[in-house]
Amino acid sequence: MGNFEQVAELYARHINPGLARLMKFAGVEGIETYAEGVWVYDEKGNRYLDFLAGFGALNFGHRHPKIVAAVKEQLEKMPLSSRVLFNALQAELAEALAQITPEKLQFCFFCNSGAEAVEACVKFARLATGREKIVAMKNAYHGKTLGALSASGREIYRQPFEPLLGWFVHIPFGDKDALAQAVDENTAAVIVEPIQGEGGVIVPPDDFLPFARKICDEKGALLIVDEVQTGLGRTGKNFAVEHWGIEPDLMALAKSLGGGVMPLGAAIGTKQVFESFSDRPLIHSSTLGGNPLACAAGLAALEVLQEEKLAENAAQMGKLLMDDLKTLSEQFSDLIVEVRGKGLLIGVEFANEDFAALTAAGLLQSRVLTAYTLNNPRVIRLEPPLIVESEHIQIALDAFCDALSQVRNLAAILTQ
Repeated sequence: MGNFEQVAELYARHINPGLARLMKFAGVEGIETYAEGVWVYDEKGNRYLDFLAGFGALNFGHRHPKIVAAVKEQLEKMPLSSRVLFNALQAELAEALAQITPEKLQFCFFCNSGAEAVEACVKFARLATGREKIVAMKNAYHGKTLGALSASGREIYRQPFEPLLGWFVHIPFGDKDALAQAVDENTAAVIVEPIQGEGGVIVPPDDFLPFARKICDEKGALLIVDEVQTGLGRTGKNFAVEHWGIEPDLMALAKSLGGGVMPLGAAIGTKQVFESFSDRPLIHSSTLGGNPLACAAGLAALEVLQEEKLAENAAQMGKLLMDDLKTLSEQFSDLIVEVRGKGLLIGVEFANEDFAALTAAGLLQSRVLTAYTLNNPRVIRLEPPLIVESEHIQIALDAFCDALSQVRNLAAILTQ
């Protein structure tokens, strides 16, 4: 393994020159070499507290022993599927998901990522309804494949690839009047994140998602919820839609579904949606989706979610973190505009992008890993693994306070 400069040079020469420059500008000076629980270690042995959790892919922490053991055991048997015989682990995982997702979601299509899951949901909605139009949200983030990007709502990612798919219509997130106007007899589906993650951790008005369910029912459209980041305990419930008591027709899952060990995504739908496959079962497929190795990780992950009561811990630790951050925001009201979120998906919005970037850099100097949200660089997300404990939260808060003090001092110097 090379040193930091060698690895950074390889990034610049063979991966992404712009990303290499961005990481160096952000103060990244380590190579991740080992991780366990809420901790990541670099090549020099420095320890970092992970309060990003792989953008929500590590709800169970790094290398959860039960999940790792399940994958090791399956690796010795059969890592990938023959794609001809039945795959028992895929069947068991589909049943396990049917038991914990909203009641009407009973069928699964397995893939490898959130973007793939979104693509599948959109295709299934169009197939099931025979309609074309998809109503999506401004500032949404659903992935960067062509269909998922068409559903997403930030121009910086969309514009270089336009024209995108023309049957997507975007409305303001949380706007019931705009939603009522947009959904019509040609609408196949409404696609929505229960909480906009990359949009800046935006929680909708309490009546928005129930209204979306109502208007879809009235117009014969389907409701797709993207729980790629909010699912599996992140917001203090197994799934974020549980906060509003709604049942979607399709749900996209990924990120932590693979237990932080394997890539795994799923498009989960109702019987009515999946009836479209009855006479054409191979109309949508994935060679590697739902492979035995990933499904072993997924099954173990769902067991850990329930056995360790991680949704409950997310609610408890999230309240502790949120309350303390709000107190901190009062002390630094010149820098922080708002603290918001649910469970352990929390966004801190700053007065400008520079304050957010400098605070994130200060946290990194204190070896606390965070990042800004992709659609709103003024917002730093705090999204630790759901196994986090109060002592870890205190470490992060102390580092946050130090970083804010440094930013305030720097701002004072620059304005003199």
